[in-house]
Amino acid sequence: MSRPDQVLLVLAVYAVGWVAGSTGVLPARAPLSTSGAVLTALAVAAVAVGVHVVNEFADAGTDARTVRTRFSGGSGALSELGLPAAFALRVAVGGAAVAAALTALGLVAGRMTGLVALLLTLGLVGGCAYSVGPWPFSRHGWGEVVNALLGGLLLPATGAVVAGAAFGPAALAFLPFALLTFVNLLETQWADRDADRSSGKHTLASRLSATTLRRLGAAAAVTAYGLSLVVLPWPVAVAGLVGAPLSAVGVHRLGRGSPGPSVAAMVAVLLLQGAAWWFLR
Repeated sequence: MSRPDQVLLVLAVYAVGWVAGSTGVLPARAPLSTSGAVLTALAVAAVAVGVHVVNEFADAGTDARTVRTRFSGGSGALSELGLPAAFALRVAVGGAAVAAALTALGLVAGRMTGLVALLLTLGLVGGCAYSVGPWPFSRHGWGEVVNALLGGLLLPATGAVVAGAAFGPAALAFLPFALLTFVNLLETQWADRDADRSSGKHTLASRLSATTLRRLGAAAAVTAYGLSLVVLPWPVAVAGLVGAPLSAVGVHRLGRGSPGPSVAAMVAVLLLQGAAWWFLR
């Protein structure tokens, strides 16, 4: 239920943010110690587990109706093992408790700043509000936007802040990646559109036509690559452009096939830009 491969990807995004923040290219502030960076990474992993599992709880009905793909439809663990949705909720509460405990420990021990603790809290609360609460974002057409901001912008910016970067410039530097994350989400949500619609989960993919989604995805992708040339150091921006053909294929296939190209584009940009940031250290 925790989707271990996605937790590893979350940690990779955090690590790329940390590398970007450690280059000195972004406006600097005092970095956390190595132990503080590791403690924050553990808290990030706990947040990811809690958020993923609470999503399993909220989408138990939807996941049971859809045909899962490599990148959509949840883990399927609840239905495969015959477990009640309440079990996922208990695990999610446990993950959130671990994240809160690690954050409190970091603050008390002086290994974590108040800003980092606030960013972790925003990630946990926002991630849970994506799936549950009085107005879950994922059920009102805002899920893709909120998910992209949390995973594509807030998460790497947190890593950059841990390494000593100021939050504002770090957030601006990762806005292009957040836009590519948004395109990825349009693609992965499409596969679940019928099950989402039948269970009252009104994602953009379940509300908009394939043509409209392709136009929206194209606008986001073009803006992402264009903006990267403006806000990023040129080695980082050029490295990310390698992912543009994959994004083009992903946008063209949106609504026509199973998810894959936009996911590959997002991961490729992350890794290539991470390598370029490392080169600048």
